[in-house]
Amino acid sequence: MEGNKPITFDLNGDAKYHLIGIPSRYSGWCARPAIVMEHFQLPYTSSTIKVCDAKKKSNTGLVPVLIPLSPKLDIQICDSLAICEFLAESHPELPLWPKDPMLRALARSAAAEMHSGFSELRNTCPGNFVAKYTGNVPVTEKARKEVERAFSLWHEARTKTAQRLKELGEEDEGYLFGKFGIADAFYWPLLWRFRTYNFPLTTASPEALLWVKKMWSDPTLKLLSKDYFKQAEDPETAMVQFDDIFKGNPEIQYSRFEEDWEFTAA
Repeated sequence: MEGNKPITFDLNGDAKYHLIGIPSRYSGWCARPAIVMEHFQLPYTSSTIKVCDAKKKSNTGLVPVLIPLSPKLDIQICDSLAICEFLAESHPELPLWPKDPMLRALARSAAAEMHSGFSELRNTCPGNFVAKYTGNVPVTEKARKEVERAFSLWHEARTKTAQRLKELGEEDEGYLFGKFGIADAFYWPLLWRFRTYNFPLTTASPEALLWVKKMWSDPTLKLLSKDYFKQAEDPETAMVQFDDIFKGNPEIQYSRFEEDWEFTAA
């Protein structure tokens, strides 16, 4: 790895995609397509820009942006869900979405809900992978309801998937819809927030907690986690508005997680 650049796999010597985004430790939107490409070892390059430069690099003025390089299509694909859909269509041999129609529909629904919902958590609990808040961290009632909705969604995904894969006689690898896919990538940044703001997991079902543990133990996500910490060492990547957001409040303490932190359900 060089500086704040994500790990990239260039299996064929030529990158097929170029991903443009802001520092991924802050942005779930930019992290999601990178997670998918890393997990499925799709060869890509990346560049990290400042928010103020997004209008120069993106037709929409927003990131992430994916630029197909091979074949060169001379287009920009904007929006994390659109990027992941494009990748799924470009690599039908890979299980970015489940092969089973029922599970695929549920996975798409879950990803779409994450994409368009959970607005209170986004607005009141900004993403910052390395940040840790303790003390009297404020959580709105609407945010609490969104947390419970996430728990419910994960429980339903795991129980329905386990039942369906058993009917099909197929292996269940423990991710939301069996194998790791786009839906898991979309909910990964939500797990950051739960950790950063110290949200209790006491109302999550055993099935949901097993998935959470699976995600925090995933080898690819562990590698990306190391990259987020490495990224944080570079002051050029800092977005100070998302560091120590409760500064000045004596009831809330700000620190950073240790890189070797491990998830426990307790």
